Amino acid sequence: MIQPASILSRSSSAVARKTGSEYVLVPVASNIADMNSVFILNETGVFIWEHIDGARSVDEIIAALTEEYDIDPPAARNDTMAFIESIKDYLTVDG
Repeated sequence: MIQPASILSRSSSAVARKTGSEYVLVPVASNIADMNSVFILNETGVFIWEHIDGARSVDEIIAALTEEYDIDPPAARNDTMAFIESIKDYLTVDG
């Protein structure tokens, strides 16, 4: 289970690419993209994805999101946790 102190890394089972004005997260299995499971990321999703780097905790990502977008900390926590839950199959968790 992902906790506020968990350190997240991006799994090699997904790649993110910017295509035109969209940023997409594409699941990959056996070096083949699963185009039926593509995620289109909004600006907040891109921010969170880029901060999942194997060094920051979930709480640190939430703090960065709160500062970057000047949003209410509980809203940032809810949005971040919901996003992480939706992409958890493409993350590895330490702690």
